[in-house]
Amino acid sequence: MTKPLYQTTYDAILQLIAEGTFPPGSILPNEFEIGERLNVSQGTARKALSLLEQKGVVQRRQGKGTFVTLRTPEDSLFNFYPLRDARDEQIVPDLRDQSVIKRNAKEAEQKILHDAPKEVFVISRYRMLNGSPLTIEESIVPAPLFPGLIERAPLPNAMYVLFQQAYACVIISAIERLRADMLGEEKATSYGLDPATPIIIGRRESLDLLDRVVEIRTSIYFTNEAHYTAKLE
Repeated sequence: MTKPLYQTTYDAILQLIAEGTFPPGSILPNEFEIGERLNVSQGTARKALSLLEQKGVVQRRQGKGTFVTLRTPEDSLFNFYPLRDARDEQIVPDLRDQSVIKRNAKEAEQKILHDAPKEVFVISRYRMLNGSPLTIEESIVPAPLFPGLIERAPLPNAMYVLFQQAYACVIISAIERLRADMLGEEKATSYGLDPATPIIIGRRESLDLLDRVVEIRTSIYFTNEAHYTAKLE
């Protein structure tokens, strides 16, 4: 089935943003200029830009123009860190420990991650809140997409901001599957906790502007100091 013209225009603008022609924070050409560049009408360009705005890829500023969304650490935490406190306010966790290693990708990882990478980076992180454990995370990302990542360690608390600023990789959505469990002996021993501690395990696949899976993340959420919040639409 043939895509509507505004959709192919949307895809073309996304490609320009993803390849760095228009990096995060930069201003896009106006509707007329986009129409000329992509050989479409101004109305088609306007519809494509409206769709980009709805998706959060761009922001329109009255009297200034249309800008590629530049995510701040606060934006990244608000959009992609699902834990809230008892008043339903955003939690800013304390990053206590992390490591970054490079290894060969497993077959299952190659099937999911963009471009079936031969090597991946494994980013392990431990976050706390008020002295209590909050999350244990393991992120797996394609090594070719993030060259030199180990040399950038320690990574910032809001890792997606680093991906955006250093690698022009903008995470815009994620799918996370949850299940309830207990911590278990292995993790309990590593972190000095009770093996029977109740936890939520989340498995996330994070997608970039081009709908490519660029991260597989497994998170252990502790909910004695927080609760998991999901917005359903």
